[in-house]
Amino acid sequence: MTDSIVLGWKHPQGGLRVFLQCLAAGAALALLSYLGFSLGVDLTTISFLYLLLVIFVALYCGFWQASLASFVAVACLDYFFIQPLFHFGILDPHEWVALGAFQVTALVISRLSAKELRSTRDAVIHRTGMEQLYELSRDSLLLDPHEPPGPQLVVLIHRIFGTEAVALFDANLGRQDRMGDWGPDEEDVAKECFLRGAARDDHKTRTLQRRLGTGTESIGALAVRGKLSSLVVDALASLAEITINRHQSFEKEERAETASKSEHLRAAVMDAMAHEFKTPLNAVHTASSGLLESEGLTDSQREMASLIDDEIVRLSEICTRLLKTAKLEAQQMELQIEEVSVEELISEALRSRAAEEARSLIQVALEEPALTVRVDRALVLMILTQYIDNARKYSTPNTEIKIEARASHGELVFSVHNIGPTIPIEDRERIFDRFYRAPQIQDAVSGTGIGLSVARKAARAHHGHVWVISGDKEGTTFFLSLPNGTIGKQ
Repeated sequence: MTDSIVLGWKHPQGGLRVFLQCLAAGAALALLSYLGFSLGVDLTTISFLYLLLVIFVALYCGFWQASLASFVAVACLDYFFIQPLFHFGILDPHEWVALGAFQVTALVISRLSAKELRSTRDAVIHRTGMEQLYELSRDSLLLDPHEPPGPQLVVLIHRIFGTEAVALFDANLGRQDRMGDWGPDEEDVAKECFLRGAARDDHKTRTLQRRLGTGTESIGALAVRGKLSSLVVDALASLAEITINRHQSFEKEERAETASKSEHLRAAVMDAMAHEFKTPLNAVHTASSGLLESEGLTDSQREMASLIDDEIVRLSEICTRLLKTAKLEAQQMELQIEEVSVEELISEALRSRAAEEARSLIQVALEEPALTVRVDRALVLMILTQYIDNARKYSTPNTEIKIEARASHGELVFSVHNIGPTIPIEDRERIFDRFYRAPQIQDAVSGTGIGLSVARKAARAHHGHVWVISGDKEGTTFFLSLPNGTIGKQ
């Protein structure tokens, strides 16, 4: 009420309203005085009636109107009802007491009325804001997840809250969407709030800016211009943050689903190709083996037949790895778990073709020769064979390859160490990806980029993991760890 009165003196319509209210209060006092005098109402009764009128004016009009009414009421009381009649002379202390009582009553009642009106107005604004926020939260759930959330959100906020202007910056998509009446110097208002990293309220332009996100992690910013409270804008910022996060989650799920479908398709193709290659490779291997056993071959012919046989074996191993990779990725392989001697497992790995070529340079160190482990023998043997083959191919000539196995904190850890080219830190995780080969060695040494990816899949099938460390002085070491519950002793 007080705000409206202050505004009333500033605006013509408000001033007219105050004038009419004062005129109505004067007319009511005149009517009451006439009736009281005509009916011969006593002083106490008419004083009480004047007081009720002042209370009414204070309650529905305001303090200044009630204050004017109280002065007029005391004047009427003195002129019409206090001896000598029809004479102004406010000399009796009772008249001053009446004037003071009227003024205090006008002040108290007007303040209480203004406070109650403000509370009612705030309650209405709060209820309206909650209804609008509910509508926005409901409609935000219906947004198209395939489209950017920014353009859809600014339209909803502008329509539901009736704002003058809205701007939303999405840091994930790197775009700002605006709607409404923004000035030429406010093209990047939301983006600037994001870069500044702090909220800002400009009450002069009624523009409120909020950063989206918690702590140091910010995902965007919201700027709103209009008659909105700070609490409502805070809630709007929270809803915008939730909507952007939901869109990001949807995008991640969609990418993961697409990648999963692509991975299943690729695994199926690899499985089919490996099976198709196996039959002709077996036939060629049989023929090359028979050719080597036949007599009458010259040395050069025998050398070429031996080369064919070796490469056929290598192709067959690659096909086997592809088959195992396809099954591991499709989670179609059932592990054949058995208790295996660690010493026997390493010895079998050393009998592979890859190890035979560097057998004289390989050293084995076992912490406990009687150590056993429960694993799928073929898969773990494949990992160790791959590690040994890598160490042989990438070792500096005539340097030692060391194989170790030890129990550590409930895990069994295999390691294969060699001296050779250093693996850069940025490649130490990527070399376990399928078909990836480090740029600095991909042309120097032949390979497919399949073996280490199969090793990681096989380790994960055992709930274990693989990793590598590499340095100029200490060389390169590949590790395989198998988890708790798989270790025993003979």
